[in-house]
Amino acid sequence: MALYSAAASVLAGLERGEGGLKSLVYNSGFAHVRQLYALVSETLRYAPVLEKLLDGASLLQAEKKLPPQLAKVLVYDLLFGKGVKCGGRWKALVRRHRARLEAELARMKVRLKVSRNEDLLAPEQAVSPTATQVPRYVRVNTLKTCVDDVIDFFKRQGYSYLGKAVSLEELKALSGKKFLLDLHLPELLVFPSQTDLHDNLLYTSGHIILQDKASCLPAFLLDPAAGSHVIDACAAPGNKTSHLAAILKNKGQIFAFDVDPKRVATTNTLLTRAGVTGCQLAQQDFLTVDPRDPKYSRVTHILVDPSCSGSGMVTRVPGEEAPSAERLQALAGFQRRVLSHALSFPALQRLVYSTCSLHQEENEDVVQSVLQDWGSAFRLVTTFPSWPCRGLAVFPGAESCLRASPAETLTHGFFVAVLELCREGAAAPSSLPAAVKENLGEGTEPGLAPRKRKKKKQRVKE
Repeated sequence: MALYSAAASVLAGLERGEGGLKSLVYNSGFAHVRQLYALVSETLRYAPVLEKLLDGASLLQAEKKLPPQLAKVLVYDLLFGKGVKCGGRWKALVRRHRARLEAELARMKVRLKVSRNEDLLAPEQAVSPTATQVPRYVRVNTLKTCVDDVIDFFKRQGYSYLGKAVSLEELKALSGKKFLLDLHLPELLVFPSQTDLHDNLLYTSGHIILQDKASCLPAFLLDPAAGSHVIDACAAPGNKTSHLAAILKNKGQIFAFDVDPKRVATTNTLLTRAGVTGCQLAQQDFLTVDPRDPKYSRVTHILVDPSCSGSGMVTRVPGEEAPSAERLQALAGFQRRVLSHALSFPALQRLVYSTCSLHQEENEDVVQSVLQDWGSAFRLVTTFPSWPCRGLAVFPGAESCLRASPAETLTHGFFVAVLELCREGAAAPSSLPAAVKENLGEGTEPGLAPRKRKKKKQRVKE
């Protein structure tokens, strides 16, 4: 029932204008944020249909204590989702009205002369073909198990293992209870897109992580050696942090930061379930972390995955407005500050910058700007040559970056750049470029109030 209550709360927050979908989901405190995000997104997509069903079946008139937002979530899952899985009185209530709701749904289809649920939606609400073809990716958590054991477990549950994929077409053709080993990442299993594993024992015990393939790229490409000291600058909800811990084999040290207390709580829950040790999780704005603090003197690898527009997420609400030019400029300014700050750590050798955005302003433009600020201190690394989708050719070397998209890589939209310290011409933190010094220490998130300083105030420049 916690899932439905959390979804109803997010819907209510959206109606009151308390924030965007992504921020409300991450601030909800619910442990499984992607599951919650997907449920709310789908409920919103079907909202006009659900309102007509509730009205036609007179559900809210019959059940006056049932909040409208909770009614929408329950009826969505009952008629369009996986079926109501909660217990208690709400489950009994919605099932008591099941016959009336199904009859009203049938009448609606007859009136509109359609046969599929999807046909009830307006064209702009329908799921795009690229969204429906993104498979369910499952990262094996090697802190607790191994790929072979997970494969054997699923086989015992009636799934058919088809071996290692050799093409994206094989992933696209998956159906039923069949799965593959990914063709690019060695610890990633691939299931049909509609596979729901949130109640699977392997997931609830932390033996597998439900994580999109593109989201696995940052830690995979950072590739710190066991025993390394690593920073995850913007850690919530924790999937990439747990991936880093698995790569490190729980040896070494991870410093993970997030400014929001609810997101930190969510991250802590995920890391505990995944068996992560050797990670110091702090509720702190990464921009306030002092690179010269002796505790970070051995940090050689940093993962920077800052707040972004989220334009690459295939679970975005249909019809959601694209970010304005002003919003993109504010996000890009924040992203540049975080990336520049990360590059100022004195022992840094390798850094990954990533976003789940499709916009050049948040991706290639940010990387180009920061590299120009740092002169010859850092360079872009050409990595993962077998990856089919590269950065936009907007500056020399941009093809070293990686991009991902539903159409080209069967993943969420993503961007990844790998930067390494140049042995010659590296700038020490004490001799940072002027532009970098100016950017370091400015505000925490785009659009937030400025932080107060002892001598003067500084504002986030949007």
